[in-house]
Amino acid sequence: MKTSRIILIGALAALAAIIMVNFGNASTYANFTEAQEMAANGKKKSIHVVGALHRDENGEITGILPSESQMEFSFLLVDNEGREEKVYYAKPMPADFMESEQVVVIGGYRQENGEQYFLAEKILLKCPSKYEDTEFREA
Repeated sequence: MKTSRIILIGALAALAAIIMVNFGNASTYANFTEAQEMAANGKKKSIHVVGALHRDENGEITGILPSESQMEFSFLLVDNEGREEKVYYAKPMPADFMESEQVVVIGGYRQENGEQYFLAEKILLKCPSKYEDTEFREA
């Protein structure tokens, strides 16, 4: 077999492997209700939930509870369907967290001691910007 054919077959095999790995790690966008149903059905992959921080009637952000060590915190997130859920994040609060317009939490539901909660592995923030095209950035 010619060397060029061997190289072509190897490149195609590598491309196929890359595609399979990326589809295998792809996560899903959902609201909290859908994320909870996915977890109940045994879905182990990360789920993206888009929402906004909980605000009281005066527009003040409420429901943020830092741990005693300040190395983790929990907060209330309201998804795009209006469902409010407590989210736990096992890292310090990101800079600009309180200024974010929208928050994307990436993680899933966990069950511990009979309590089910959403555990965020990553948080993406969409902060107010003077530019028209704003993007999410990883916190």
